[in-house]
Amino acid sequence: MFTTSITAQNSKSSMDSISYGLGVLVAQNLKAQGFDKLDVASLSAGLNDVITGKPTKMTAEQAGAMVNSYMEESKKKSSGPIMEEGKKFLAENAKKPGVVTLPSGLQYTIIKAGTGPKPTATDKVTTHYVGTLLNGEEFDSSVKRGQPATFPVNGVIKGWTEALQLMPVGSKWKLFIPYDLAYGERGAGAQIKPFATLIFEVELLSIENK
Repeated sequence: MFTTSITAQNSKSSMDSISYGLGVLVAQNLKAQGFDKLDVASLSAGLNDVITGKPTKMTAEQAGAMVNSYMEESKKKSSGPIMEEGKKFLAENAKKPGVVTLPSGLQYTIIKAGTGPKPTATDKVTTHYVGTLLNGEEFDSSVKRGQPATFPVNGVIKGWTEALQLMPVGSKWKLFIPYDLAYGERGAGAQIKPFATLIFEVELLSIENK
C-alpha cells in the first residue's frame, strides 16, 4: 500500500530531475549556438505543444527555415569585421608592385617562376605550402611537416584550383585568397573563421604521371 505511493513519488521526482537536466542541456546547446536572448516562455510553449500533442503554431519545416535564416543573419553580423578586414586588405594589397588581381578576386605574386607544364583541373599535383591568416598566424604547413602534399587540382578550395592551373611546375607563388574562394561562410577548424581571407605560399613541385 505504502510502497506503491512511495514508488510513484520517487518516479515523479526522478522525472522532474530528468526534465530539468534536459532543460539545462538544451539551454547550454542553444547558448553555444548564439541563442542567448530567447523568449523562454515561447520556447516552453513550443516544447509543451509538441510533447503534449497539441497543434503547433507553425510546421517543423517553417520552424527550421526561420531558425536557419536567423542563424545565417547572425553569422554575417558577427563576422562583419572579418569580412571588412579581408576586403580592406585585398584592396590595399592590389596596389602593391608585382601583385596580380584576377577577375575572380584572387591575387598572387610570383616568388619563383617555373618552366614546366601547367596542370589541368583533372590532374593530381604535389606541392609544398604554408598557410597563414592576415595577422601572420600560421594554420597549416607541409614545409613544417617535412612532407609534400599530393591532391587533385579540383579537390581543393577554389582559389587553389584557379591558381594551380596557371602555375608552371617549379613555380612558387604567394596567393591572397578572398573568403569566397577559400572556406567561405563556414570557415575551417578552430583557426580559420567564417569569411576569412587567407594567404598561402605554394610551390608546385610536380604533376603526377607527367
